[in-house]
Amino acid sequence: MGIFGRKNDTAATAAAPEAPAAVNPDLAALTGDYTIDPAHSTLGFTARHAMVTNVKGRFTEFTGALHLDGADPAASTAALDIAMDSIDTGSADRDGHLKSADFFKTEEFPSMTFRSTRAEALGGDDYRITGDLTILGVTKPVTIDLEFNGAAKDPFGNERVGFEGKTEILRSEWGLTWNAALETGGVLVSDKIKLNFDISAIKNA
Repeated sequence: MGIFGRKNDTAATAAAPEAPAAVNPDLAALTGDYTIDPAHSTLGFTARHAMVTNVKGRFTEFTGALHLDGADPAASTAALDIAMDSIDTGSADRDGHLKSADFFKTEEFPSMTFRSTRAEALGGDDYRITGDLTILGVTKPVTIDLEFNGAAKDPFGNERVGFEGKTEILRSEWGLTWNAALETGGVLVSDKIKLNFDISAIKNA
């Protein structure tokens, strides 16, 4: 089911324009504005630690909104605001270090934001969304691969849509450069960070 857009067909665009295809009724029914449900969504990350293991964490406080357009899927948008002080890696000491001036400087930069700039379909339920990610006041583009998990009405009458997403970033590009050298070579914290998302969003009344 297409949500975010369709790739252009070069041959088709070179020819005379065709009449627009009829909108899929199931797709059209999803058109509207949605609010991300933090209680049923996860914003997580994974970093390599000491070159030998992965440390996983998440942010527990965030707000977000989606606009899905069934008639013009490429016009769909997404926005996220994440409270950096809500970082949780299962270790209070590590969380405190991540909030400090060595990393996220949460007192000075309390939030991380994402604003989409482009959306496209890759085929089937696979999509790609590009947008601006701002951390420590630095804004860089990121591209996120998404899978549409479907739509349903929950027992409370809420119309929901679900997505899973993932991407990788280099934290140094946002000024997150703190590290420590290991005696055996390498560094304590990887530059590459994996981001993963499980999103459930409720259609606004």
